[in-house]
Amino acid sequence: MKRTIPPILIHILLGLAFLSLPYLFAPDGFSGLTKLTSNPHERTNFLSYLFMLVFFYANYYYLIPKLYLEGKYILYVTSLVGSFLLLIGAVVLVDRGDLVAVPIPALPHPPRPQGPVPGGPQAKPPFGFELSHALFLYLVGIFVSLYLQIKNRWRQTEQEKLSTELSYLKAQINPHFLFNTLNSIYSLAIEKSDKTADAVVKLSSLMRYVIRDAGSHEVPLAKEVAYISDYIALQQLRLDDTVQIEYAVSGFFNGKQIAPLILISFVENAFKYGVNPEVKSIIHITISLNENTLRLHVYNKKVRLYHNDEASGGIGIDNTKARLKLVYPNQHVLTINDNPTGFAVDLTLNLA
Repeated sequence: MKRTIPPILIHILLGLAFLSLPYLFAPDGFSGLTKLTSNPHERTNFLSYLFMLVFFYANYYYLIPKLYLEGKYILYVTSLVGSFLLLIGAVVLVDRGDLVAVPIPALPHPPRPQGPVPGGPQAKPPFGFELSHALFLYLVGIFVSLYLQIKNRWRQTEQEKLSTELSYLKAQINPHFLFNTLNSIYSLAIEKSDKTADAVVKLSSLMRYVIRDAGSHEVPLAKEVAYISDYIALQQLRLDDTVQIEYAVSGFFNGKQIAPLILISFVENAFKYGVNPEVKSIIHITISLNENTLRLHVYNKKVRLYHNDEASGGIGIDNTKARLKLVYPNQHVLTINDNPTGFAVDLTLNLA
């Protein structure tokens, strides 16, 4: 199981890193922190960074979502200006406090040399420099928080779009599967086969999986394989000995997750085009898992004499291709070999 760093800890580390920026490139390094109580410049500089950090989070978590993204641009700009004035007011108060000095009676002394005394306290930068520095930090805080918040909103929109597309694709697959399965049971009922009851039980198990589990983003791989196994068993009940079915499963599936109903279309397609009581029909299906690599191989000999829109498997396979691109964009390899005598599918999925 992967361990993730708590978000609050990440924010604390980033905040400390931001506050340490002025000391990383300073000549005396972090020793400047010891001068916060005695050096007005160090104190003003540190408070500027601290105020900017507070403003960044206020802008990111409140001003942008509540004002900017809601279209209240005038109120948002007004809030930015007001925040900057409060920031400058705080800096001015600190700066004026540094300028207050207790008057000392004049004593005779020799003339002081002009400029800073070597080894003595350095001259404080003018207030204009402090103001421009604070404005720079303020603008950086605005643009960075805007960029991160807009990027986050775009990512959420893409996730919602992805979920909508997946729901639409799965909604098309499920009725398609149900139609074909009911046709299978209908054929058994017409023949008054004793296998009809077993077929209904199998269908009940399949639909329970579709209704309860297939609505999730991921399901246990073991359940998905069991679903395919039940589907093949249901087809074997209907077809009896009219088709040669070879089905093999290998691998340890526990602990692995997979997108639901991502494999069934290829299996369904084999039974749609590979079954004909008048011709020798052959269907091979293999599912194997080696560590994190899942492989599906499906082959059927083309023996169907006719097909129509209802029986066609094109919709299911096209939807599965679309889902693979959405869910496993760089984690799958799909090879389809379609020739006049047979149809073969080889799918490799990385489930890491």
